[in-house]
Amino acid sequence: MTQHTPSDLAFTHAPIGLVILENRIIKSANALFAEIFGGAPQSYIDAPLEALYPSREDYERIGARGLEAMRTTGRYADERVMRRRDGTLFWCRVRGQSLTPDAPFKRGVWSFADLSQERPLVALTTREREVAILTCRGLTSKEIGRELGLSYRTIEVYRARLQEKFRARKLAELVAKLSGMPL
Repeated sequence: MTQHTPSDLAFTHAPIGLVILENRIIKSANALFAEIFGGAPQSYIDAPLEALYPSREDYERIGARGLEAMRTTGRYADERVMRRRDGTLFWCRVRGQSLTPDAPFKRGVWSFADLSQERPLVALTTREREVAILTCRGLTSKEIGRELGLSYRTIEVYRARLQEKFRARKLAELVAKLSGMPL
């Protein structure tokens, strides 16, 4: 019979999805991570994290943003749309801690929380998702425009579309709906 250390048991049975990543490749996954994304924990060993993003563009863009933040703090956190193995998309809270500060993606611990119950998915374009995420971070239209290389008026158009899709009358109501806060 195999003896499990308390830390092995804590990782395996944590009440949040956990993975150990090496260069964005899954080296270990716990039970809740596998439940969230589908499959068994063992089926994720040596799987590229890219397969769980809606698109390669999302994988590269979010990865670049995360790497920049981790070079400064060693940590990264966001809420984003992810893809389950069956292809369905869902909102996910993601947090990471690098274990190798000089090379942030070399090895790290990442958590994944399914936000489906609090934040149902509304069909959004990639650009709408970007604007929604940056809006939730409290950025103004001008700040979002600078970050995405668009005019603030274009960002206002995207925000208006988001308000329509989420049936929000004001920006504050949109932010509340995007963040899953009770209204």
